[in-house]
Amino acid sequence: MEISTVLTPMLFLGVAGAFFGVILSIASKVFYVKVDPKVAEIRDALPGANCGACGFPGCDGLAEAIANGSAPTNACAIGGAEVAEEVSEIMGVNAGNIERNVACVLCQGDCDKAKNKYDYNDLVDCRLIADYQQGAKACNYGCCGGGTCVSVCEFDALHMVNGIAVVDKEKCVACMKCINICPKKIIKLVPYKSKTQVKCMSLDLGKVVRNNCKTGCISCGICEKNCPKDAIHVENNLASIDYDKCINCGICVSKCPTGAIFCEYPERVEKMKQKEKEKKEKEKQKKLEEARLKKEQEKVNA
Repeated sequence: MEISTVLTPMLFLGVAGAFFGVILSIASKVFYVKVDPKVAEIRDALPGANCGACGFPGCDGLAEAIANGSAPTNACAIGGAEVAEEVSEIMGVNAGNIERNVACVLCQGDCDKAKNKYDYNDLVDCRLIADYQQGAKACNYGCCGGGTCVSVCEFDALHMVNGIAVVDKEKCVACMKCINICPKKIIKLVPYKSKTQVKCMSLDLGKVVRNNCKTGCISCGICEKNCPKDAIHVENNLASIDYDKCINCGICVSKCPTGAIFCEYPERVEKMKQKEKEKKEKEKQKKLEEARLKKEQEKVNA
């Protein structure tokens, strides 16, 4: 075999490689796009979850948006205050006050409290369950119980408990994946600091709600009448809380006849209920005593 047979293709490849290298070098300078160094710094500060909760395509998209001013420095829900402060320092601005939010399943209609229209065993996706007669529950606004929200949560913050989804607020990062996938739209963001929620989304009349679920809101308005801060109102047959006004006193929880209002301080609520019971007992005894004295006076007058 002649040496030229080997050298010729080698030389050709070498020349071609050098030629294309020069072309690429020229092209990189001609088409060079200047990158803001802040983008890389912001990207390094972000947690890298790429959850999309901020509304941008991953952490790269958010970093670019923050750098060009189209997104606030506290746009990362997962990073919270710590990341917001770091990003704000990079951008040279004030992070501002950041209130942590967490997901909350606004339904307590588990297997023991809610009635079913039919029994199902094969469907395990809430979207499919909801498509068939709006779900198995008699209440058309209740949790489907399929656990689709649990399957999309990357932070182990959602679990199925007795046929209903429950959020672990300590693990929740408010990425909103569960909110976006829930077909009934009963998962909402609430302030982390809030200890009181109306865990019902039914807009049915009270009579219908009471027939379908033991713990649904019957729009009686007792909570609204007793709230000392005007933080709860009943509209469209459903009570809702203004979290900016709510002080988590638990009065609405203690007054609610169905238990539709949930509080993370059960001991406080029980104490309130006990005080209310004692107050009613005293009023009853007072009325009995007044009636007794009245009869005695009538006898004396006779």
